[in-house]
Amino acid sequence: MPLELDVYWSFRSPYSYLATPRLVQLEKEYDVRVNVKPVLPLAVRKPEFFEQVNPLWPPYLLRDTFRISQCLGLDYAWPRPDPVVQEFPSRKIAAEQPYAPRLTRLGQLAVERGRGLPFLSEVSAIIWNGKVSGWNEGTHLAEAAARAGVDLAELDAQSVAEQARVDARIAQNQADLEAAGHWGVPTMVFQGEPFFGQDRIELLVWRMQQYGLARRS
Repeated sequence: MPLELDVYWSFRSPYSYLATPRLVQLEKEYDVRVNVKPVLPLAVRKPEFFEQVNPLWPPYLLRDTFRISQCLGLDYAWPRPDPVVQEFPSRKIAAEQPYAPRLTRLGQLAVERGRGLPFLSEVSAIIWNGKVSGWNEGTHLAEAAARAGVDLAELDAQSVAEQARVDARIAQNQADLEAAGHWGVPTMVFQGEPFFGQDRIELLVWRMQQYGLARRS
């Protein structure tokens, strides 16, 4: 029986994007099931965060994520458009958010179809790899969803019809993350132990090996 791992993940988190290829490889290489639990971006859940954060943090984040992408050999650029509508230089979060809630609902519905990790992988790539301007326009999302094995139109229709239920599930994901001992993404939780950050995947593998993690034959 495979080991199980929960992954809390956000479409606005560059660190989530940078972690995703290694999570895909982890599930491919080892006998482990990755259970994806999408959460809303911190900026949507707590808009005041960016008004209070140290002004040195945003430029450091950009520098850090860019060098990580270089180290990993991943294409990377800040999304166009940003999944969270935010004013600059004030960093104020807009009241209307057309992208992040939709993406998170789509991710949750893909999870319910057993295609959570492929959906995150394909969609985060078109958002973050710097090759797509206007990832929200045309057929970009539909094609990414198809590569992940789901139909975008079906997911969108269900997200409208079942919005209250899906939003409640997403809120529960966030509650589960905090109950596990963290609040940020990406956070991997194994046997109740949280591992926060894309730089904790090797440590996570080490811990799972103590529980008998085996390579797939």
